[in-house]
Amino acid sequence: MSNNWYKRYTSYEQPGTMAGSGPLGRLSVLASSVVLSLLPLLVQAQATRSVSGRVVDGTGSGLPGVTVIVPGSTVGTSTSSDGSFQLEVPTTATALSFSFVGYTSQRVDITGKSSVQVTLRDDAQALGDVVVVGYGTVKKTDLTGAVSSLSPKDFNKGTFTSPDQLIQGRASGVQVTQNSGQPGGAATIRIRGNSAVTGTGQPLYVVDGVPLDGRSARPGLTTAIGDSPNSNPLNFLNPADIESIDILKDASATAIYGSRAAYGVVLITTKKGKSGEPRLDVGVSGGFSQIMRRVEVLDASQYRQALRYYDAPATNDKGQNNDPLGEILRTAPLQNYNVALSGGNDNGRYRLSLGYLDQQGIVKKTGFEKYSAQLATNLKFLQSKRLGVDVNLTASQFREQLAPITNNGDFRGSLIGQALQYNPTDSLYNADGSPFVRRGTTINPVAQLEYYNDKSRVTTVLASLSPYYKFTDWLEYRALVSANYSTGIRRTSIDQRLNIEDYFGRGFALVANNELLTQQMTHTLNFNRQLTTDFNLNALLGYEYQRFSNSGSGVNALGPAGGFGTYGLDYTNYIQFSNPSARNITSFVDPETELQSYFGRAILNYKNRYLLTATLRADGSTKFGANNRYGYFPSASVAWDVSQESFFAVEAVNQLKARVGYGRTGNQEFPAGSAQSQFVFLPNSGGLGQITNANPDLKWQSDEQFNAGLDVAVFNNRLTLTADYFYKRTTDLLYPNIPGYPAAPGGNSVIWFNLDGTIVNRGVELLAGITAVDNQRFGLNFNANATFVKNEVSDLPATLIIQTGTLSGQGLSGVTAETIQNGRPINGFSLPTYNGINADTGLYNEFGAAGYAGNPNPTTLVGLSTTARFAKFSLTANLNGVFGNKIYNNTFNSVLNVSQIRAGRNIALAEYESGTKESLANAVTPSTRYLESGNFVRLSNVTLSYALGDLGSSFKGISVYAIGQNLFVITKYRGFDPEVNTNKSFGVVPSAGIDYTGYPTARTFTFGVNFSL
Repeated sequence: MSNNWYKRYTSYEQPGTMAGSGPLGRLSVLASSVVLSLLPLLVQAQATRSVSGRVVDGTGSGLPGVTVIVPGSTVGTSTSSDGSFQLEVPTTATALSFSFVGYTSQRVDITGKSSVQVTLRDDAQALGDVVVVGYGTVKKTDLTGAVSSLSPKDFNKGTFTSPDQLIQGRASGVQVTQNSGQPGGAATIRIRGNSAVTGTGQPLYVVDGVPLDGRSARPGLTTAIGDSPNSNPLNFLNPADIESIDILKDASATAIYGSRAAYGVVLITTKKGKSGEPRLDVGVSGGFSQIMRRVEVLDASQYRQALRYYDAPATNDKGQNNDPLGEILRTAPLQNYNVALSGGNDNGRYRLSLGYLDQQGIVKKTGFEKYSAQLATNLKFLQSKRLGVDVNLTASQFREQLAPITNNGDFRGSLIGQALQYNPTDSLYNADGSPFVRRGTTINPVAQLEYYNDKSRVTTVLASLSPYYKFTDWLEYRALVSANYSTGIRRTSIDQRLNIEDYFGRGFALVANNELLTQQMTHTLNFNRQLTTDFNLNALLGYEYQRFSNSGSGVNALGPAGGFGTYGLDYTNYIQFSNPSARNITSFVDPETELQSYFGRAILNYKNRYLLTATLRADGSTKFGANNRYGYFPSASVAWDVSQESFFAVEAVNQLKARVGYGRTGNQEFPAGSAQSQFVFLPNSGGLGQITNANPDLKWQSDEQFNAGLDVAVFNNRLTLTADYFYKRTTDLLYPNIPGYPAAPGGNSVIWFNLDGTIVNRGVELLAGITAVDNQRFGLNFNANATFVKNEVSDLPATLIIQTGTLSGQGLSGVTAETIQNGRPINGFSLPTYNGINADTGLYNEFGAAGYAGNPNPTTLVGLSTTARFAKFSLTANLNGVFGNKIYNNTFNSVLNVSQIRAGRNIALAEYESGTKESLANAVTPSTRYLESGNFVRLSNVTLSYALGDLGSSFKGISVYAIGQNLFVITKYRGFDPEVNTNKSFGVVPSAGIDYTGYPTARTFTFGVNFSL
């Protein structure tokens, strides 16, 4: 009750009398005053009752932050981390209202009920359902481009080191390949096929409006046993802090990012605070990992039989019975803790999160440890609340312990190859328990692991400040100032006792540091207004400036005569006592790159059925030649929502929208300064050597894309279907060292050109969702996606064949297995044809001529997820598959071939059981013999959860769960895992689909609990 109400009624006077006249009147007035003064208290003390419940989405997963309110009152609350709530409501209340962004609001009857279970459905037509696009958001109904939008309910569940693993198999047109089983290892992401002739072909990542550099600050490493695999540049993010991931796939959606959007754009939005009382969300989990699948080699008994079968030297039987691979593997523990404090009101909201992850690797002496923190605040000022500022700060440090597993180990191999080929009858340990070392080129994997130490530490801070002012409800100016700083340090040592010839008796030590810095300033003006009853305009104008810096330094050295010694200290702690003549000091700084951009977008909506989106971006980059500093990237797309037409009266159809779009994007993924003449200091001479020639005409690589799509929703959105056809054409290919152009005088320099040639990716994407059953007690739904892609190269100079796909190992020096040439898919395998083995001689039959042998790029991608819930139980299973691609098994070719048994090494069981006695004199010949099908179906995730609810008055929304990751894979491939992409590049040209002794994939089990305080 307001004070005005109280004053009006306590000063009431009857007509014709004076208030309080006479004893009776005074008593009456006094009594009335007492009763009326107590009315506010009586109203407030009206009887209440408690109502509790849980709000879930269509998959049965709890929805946090749902607004729960008694209609027509201010009595309300929001759901906790698992979707549960408890609310004191007036006894007269008959209903509760539930609302959440992206879901249809729902009103639920609570008459005679003390608890309710509420399922909110996705609503493709809800006005509040928005999708993140470049530099803003749009209503889902206003989308005209191809965008996949994923929220936590769609993410893969489990223990992940980076957020890209959350979307594997969950979005059509998107292939996520884990390059390595090493915790924190890099992934390859392809959106709508592969078109990278140079560079990585990875999409542009944008976190809370800040485009990332795309590189990791962890220093690289090259030793006598090869180059180490890269680290994942997204490792600094905590997957538990991710609110949504939106994938922009066609050029009409990506063109707003211009010169860096050729391979698609992935927008990552982190969680923000929500209004309400302070709340502490806690997540605790632990578990373990084991190898998912082993490569079958001979055990000791089989090895002895094989020695006799192949007439190999009997002295190769050393009398032991060992499992070399098993000796370096383990059951690896993991633990993960996340805490988030959030709250606030309309004037200011906040969220502070802290995370800790410790995931040990299944290979001994490997692991990933990460500390992370994130702060997000949203503040509003002035009485009008038109002035505000958003602050985001993400800080993390991750530490890796790395195994000696390389991309290109020579005949001595790296750790996994050494374990596979090590003689199972030979010793692994000395009598005193120390690793056994035999002089020669065969390396005991136990010794390799014991005498090798490689640790890295990467610290990253991503900070952004975004002030804004709303001139009106439909016109807003916003600025964004950000800095992304990352520094990495790596310390590596190889003990002098290890029998690698380069280091034996001396030892090796390295310390290296890298620094990456990206600075950004963005200004945008947003206009969003209903101009007439039927016409709405959403327009954007913007300016952006970015600057990129990269530098590093290091020192590496061999030990002095007699070696570094064995003092119990890591060699990197006294590297200054190394041999001065074998000490190398390095440092570098890339030319600083600047990018200046102007951009605009207009989205027109007429009668909610006719939609037009047009964008234009102009990018100026110092990377390119003086004659082509600026590139222009336009796009346009239209959509027609037929279901909104008056003539369309099909009650069962909720949406029927057709989309068509075209746009052009660019690619500038090549070394900074490549358009300029660059020089380096020559070692030991103080002179200069030229490494690049200037090319003032170097310009953007151009990608044009056409897209046509259809969105359908029927039966109250219980069945949804999205279908897209795309045609992507890449031209003006960035490439160095065209034949016929000489190197610069006095140096081995290169010159970058725009190579004539075209790469076309065309295909179809399908995405379907089915809600089969959905009631308070039981729910069952399915989501499936499929992508069909065809890739082809054309228009290259007739005589040009670009080599890549370097093979490694004994007898394979300088050999490549892939080419980029006209009429074939990019990176197509080019190999001699294997015609079997002569049964009489055991020698190879004559090989067929080298030619096109297969496609490393999948032609079909599929994903399937299903969720069943019953009461408080929920079960989710996710499968994904890849078809139509080939894998070259470089491991079987060079490490496990039959000829190895003569040298006292092990071989593949499949080779021994092949049924044909092969001659040990056969050369290690690369051919189609080692080209295998890459088809697979993987049960990637199964999650079982149970919502316990509240425990007392302190612990709210308790949910316990168990998760299994990589439970099994169905495939004919003989390696550890058909999901593989070892980096076997040739110079700057990347490879695809080659497997070489990589870190094995792990099967992981996680058990955890979530609750709120």
